[in-house]
Amino acid sequence: VLHGYMEARIDSEDQQNTPGEILTRGENVMKGYYKNDELTKEVIDQDGWLHTGDMGVMDPDGTIYIKGRSKTMMLGPNGQNIYPESIESKLNNLYCVNESLIVERDSKLVALVVPDYDQADTDGIIPDKLPEVMKKNLEELNTLVAPFEKVTDIVLYPTEFEKTPKKSIKRYLYSV
Repeated sequence: VLHGYMEARIDSEDQQNTPGEILTRGENVMKGYYKNDELTKEVIDQDGWLHTGDMGVMDPDGTIYIKGRSKTMMLGPNGQNIYPESIESKLNNLYCVNESLIVERDSKLVALVVPDYDQADTDGIIPDKLPEVMKKNLEELNTLVAPFEKVTDIVLYPTEFEKTPKKSIKRYLYSV
């Protein structure tokens, strides 16, 4: 699909229904990494397509829907692609959730949650009652996700997750 000076496509047999890596090329796409041909070859193929690392689908009109990052994708029990960012965005909108991280533990999805202590305090919820609040959140979350994305447990995490300078959670620190 051509958008002005940029082309975008999904690296998938069925880009409307099967997520694939989002590829882009055009005047606005970098030519490569400065004095680093090896790294450039890793992200820009010989046809000039930049491999973004984002997974998504595209409507016939060219609208792209990002599902998550290829590096964070997990495989479900029957080979389904699970994008933790999608589950996290739903969980982060629930009551008393400041931030969350979906991880795999013993072949099950578990949510690490940093509670919104300010909201809990404002609403008169003592810390001892937060597990009860999260149990309700877990029930609600599991009505919002696909059956293969269901989360088995919410584990309270006491402090904000460590972040990169771009404010992305350093997932690798919490995957064990």
